[in-house]
Amino acid sequence: MLLANTEELPGYRITACLGLVQGSTIRAKHFGRDLMAGLKNIVGGELRGYTELLQESRQEAVERMTEQASRLGANAIVNVRFGTASITQGAAEILAYGTAVRVEPQ
Repeated sequence: MLLANTEELPGYRITACLGLVQGSTIRAKHFGRDLMAGLKNIVGGELRGYTELLQESRQEAVERMTEQASRLGANAIVNVRFGTASITQGAAEILAYGTAVRVEPQ
């Protein structure tokens, strides 16, 4: 599955537009990660636990989006975007969305 955050894929021609596809996940903070993040706030530095959590969340959202596109018969997704929303204190949604298309080489 080809993914792009642009409207077109260089070297390919869009032959069918299959519609909006999306994937999301809602993740809560882990107590251990939260504790370590609190300590890092005192001394500074990267919050690796949160970095890993967000990376895993984005990957899961993209996988769900590509699965939906595959079910529609797409072989590419263009205009891929990410969004986040706070659901409750300590939990957030990561959303990946784009337009499922069929493409062929030019």
